[in-house]
Amino acid sequence: MRRLTHWYRAVINNNLTSLSSVRGYLSRSYSQVQTDFSSNRVRRTFTDFFHELYQHIIVPSSPVRPRGDPSLLFVNAGMNQFKPIFLGAADPRSEMATYRRVVNSQKCVRAGGKHNDLEDVGRDVYHHTFFEMLGNWSFGDYFKEEACIMAWRLLTEEYRIPPERLYVSYFAGDATSGLPADEETRHIWLSMGVPSDHLLPFGMKDNFWEMGEIGPCGPCTEIHYDHIGGRNAASLVNADSPDVVEIWNLVFMQYNREADHSLRSLPQFSVDTGMGLERLVTVLQGQRSNYDTDLFTPLLSAIQQRSNCPEYRGRTGEADVGKVDMAYRVVADHVRTLSVCIADGVYPGMSGAELVLRRILRRAVRFSTEVLQAPEGALASLVPTVAHILVSWAIMDIINENEAQFLSSLKQGRRVIDRTLQRLESNDTLFPVPVAWSLHRNLGFPLDLIGLMLEEQGLSVDQRALDVLAIESQNLRCQVQTSVGDTLVHLDLHSLAQLQSGEVPHTDDSPKYHYSLAQDGKYVFQPCHATVQALYCGQTLVSEVAGGQRCGVVLDRTCFYAEQGGQSHDQGYFIRDGLPDVLYPVEAVQLAGGYVVHQVTAAEVLRKGDQVQLYLDEPQRLACMVKHTATHVLNFALRQLLGSSVEQRGSHVAADRLRFDFSGSLSIPQLQEIERSIHNIITENNAVYIEEVPLARAKDIPGLRTVDEVYPDPVRVVSVAVPVADLYDSQTDRWTSVELCCGTHLLTTGEIGDLVIISERQMVKGISRIVAVTGDDAREAREAGQVLTQEVESLSARLATVASPSLADANRLAKEVGILTDAVDCTPIPQWKRRELQTRLKGLQRTTNTSIRKLETKEVSQTHNPILIPFDRAPGTLIMLLSHQQPSGKVMSLTSLDWALTVCARLGGNAGGSATVAKGTGSGANLTEALSSQILGI
Repeated sequence: MRRLTHWYRAVINNNLTSLSSVRGYLSRSYSQVQTDFSSNRVRRTFTDFFHELYQHIIVPSSPVRPRGDPSLLFVNAGMNQFKPIFLGAADPRSEMATYRRVVNSQKCVRAGGKHNDLEDVGRDVYHHTFFEMLGNWSFGDYFKEEACIMAWRLLTEEYRIPPERLYVSYFAGDATSGLPADEETRHIWLSMGVPSDHLLPFGMKDNFWEMGEIGPCGPCTEIHYDHIGGRNAASLVNADSPDVVEIWNLVFMQYNREADHSLRSLPQFSVDTGMGLERLVTVLQGQRSNYDTDLFTPLLSAIQQRSNCPEYRGRTGEADVGKVDMAYRVVADHVRTLSVCIADGVYPGMSGAELVLRRILRRAVRFSTEVLQAPEGALASLVPTVAHILVSWAIMDIINENEAQFLSSLKQGRRVIDRTLQRLESNDTLFPVPVAWSLHRNLGFPLDLIGLMLEEQGLSVDQRALDVLAIESQNLRCQVQTSVGDTLVHLDLHSLAQLQSGEVPHTDDSPKYHYSLAQDGKYVFQPCHATVQALYCGQTLVSEVAGGQRCGVVLDRTCFYAEQGGQSHDQGYFIRDGLPDVLYPVEAVQLAGGYVVHQVTAAEVLRKGDQVQLYLDEPQRLACMVKHTATHVLNFALRQLLGSSVEQRGSHVAADRLRFDFSGSLSIPQLQEIERSIHNIITENNAVYIEEVPLARAKDIPGLRTVDEVYPDPVRVVSVAVPVADLYDSQTDRWTSVELCCGTHLLTTGEIGDLVIISERQMVKGISRIVAVTGDDAREAREAGQVLTQEVESLSARLATVASPSLADANRLAKEVGILTDAVDCTPIPQWKRRELQTRLKGLQRTTNTSIRKLETKEVSQTHNPILIPFDRAPGTLIMLLSHQQPSGKVMSLTSLDWALTVCARLGGNAGGSATVAKGTGSGANLTEALSSQILGI
């Protein structure tokens, strides 16, 4: 590093003005790539390079579950956690707001959404669903010239990659978008000694990066590596050649893609770079395949030890007979993804990211068991090999349970496919779409897995028709859902930049905490007077809005709580000085880059500089305070019962109820114990202590509960029963609820009144969701539970006293059981009570169903002889027998069981089953006679 330090001082400290003086230094050739780089050394060298020599802050990788970004299923790029900075929305009190130069290695998953490599994994030797992205960022600090010099220096000097094997692409411009070629970047590379025949222009597709349909974007320059060397490989750049691959992308964020698709220059230019660790390690270890590096070879060896296949040989395409090597790559990649995702709290499930992870697991199970012939449980046993820090029996259990579940579906699906293939004509190459969709919809087969299985049979399926069915299914699920967020007035980054450049101070929202508890037990919320600092309408800052216009209002101070931290926003209104009878209703409140935006439909003209008086909807605010404090108490009670390993996985606090997601599940006795524990805390009427402390000091509090999000500094600490100052005392023996929280809370726990858990169900494997109500709603839930209990006991007693009911009586009782079951399922009552009643009602349902079957059998036997009379009177005449189903009024033909019993009896056998499905046995010798002459003789 000494030579590098000398170069850094000579060049960077002189503002990089002497490019010609380092041209020769940067262009020195090394005949061979170094092969002594372990993956750990590669990663460490990258972060040390930028941290030690360029004063970049090393930021830890965020979890693969995005923080507060519903547009993403997974973190798929290093820049995801820094989106608030690019969008100008970073909390000015957070550490993130201070970032200027940053470096990290980010865990990424690309499976589902815009960036989806799932279907390519295994087919080649370089695609992955999980990978690490090495990156460095500049937020309004250095730009193109410095970024290029840093990148080239790291590759050619620290990693000692021969410069003659590197090719650089830059943006060629786009006439349609009105964008000129990036000649500035081209000139920088030429000045650094990159030969002109190694410097190549490309268009929007390859060298213009966009965050999404709207948002920050800009031209990029990519560095590509030629695995072979000793030639000019310029024609293979961006040509999908495995011999010449992109290793580093440097994005220059200088535009913003607007909603109308136009481009506007950003108020602050930034640099966002990304380099895949797996590809870089492949280069530095002298390999041609990512799977031949130390990131994968131990895992491939472990797979071979657990399978019934020869060792991995790295073959692809037709050379990979039986797709054995493809299976190795799929299993190795997917178990890495599963381990990282589950460790970060994403479990296989039925929607969103959880559904994608379920697809990944099922794809891995199929290749592991059917191609590699590995035994059940082999997949989970690979977890310790992925990374020692992820060794967790919980992860292995989750994989094992999901594997066993899918193996059953896989066997059933394989039988469906085999039977369908037998029915196809020999020249058929298309698999029936309805069958493929049934495999997906009913057995949970991922569509891409169906395609792979059919491809092995030399068949295909109409993918367009499947896509249409998938879209129709999605539309059906979403047709009743509306996104409130789509109706909100969002402050865009240009307007944020205008406010900041105009030195408009951030909104002081501390008055939202200005309330007290009066002697009469009522909360008093202090009034708040404010000045209109900005008006936002139609994506533009304006000086005034007319009556009837919907707008965002930024005030210098506010007592309204903006939606954050899982708590709903406040509601209320404000009045303008001089117009005391005109109310401006506040419909929503958002936080954007330190500014609180009040969404208002103006009742009259409103101007910048107007003075306003703010009034909260106090009952709504108080209800949210009750639910938020109750959520903390619930979290504490769960830890007391289930242990400190239980983790919060999400929460939402609204005026009518609270929702809390956690790792684990609860039995009936545990639900009862949780409610008892919470009731004790409520009746103790403990004080709730709230204090702002430095973030670093807050993290030293024993037993502190945090969630994965960015906290401001200083941060609010909320403690129940124990003053915040006493929490640091290691001698204290009182375990209490203590969390970092920006929400609004009660001042005593007694104000919660009561709490009832009205729902607790598993969302995905290992994650459950609690829904609870408080106060009067909790009391009503308990009363409703008691009423339903009495109804169930009454019905049970009546069933017990009816010794020999008629068929009509039995049907009437069965209907009552069904009605009562629906009431128990849908009425807000204590969840433990619901489960108890559901169990009792299932028993009653079985009793009534058994009674009805016996009575129907008896009635059929009694009417057997009269039915035969028409046959005797008119031999050879076909007669249709129909029966009337009393409860529904439907007219039904003979049941399946009736037909099966009649035919099998004629064959000397017997049958069993239900009204809709029956089967039996007998001698086939007289089958034709039985079907033709006796089928109606019952």
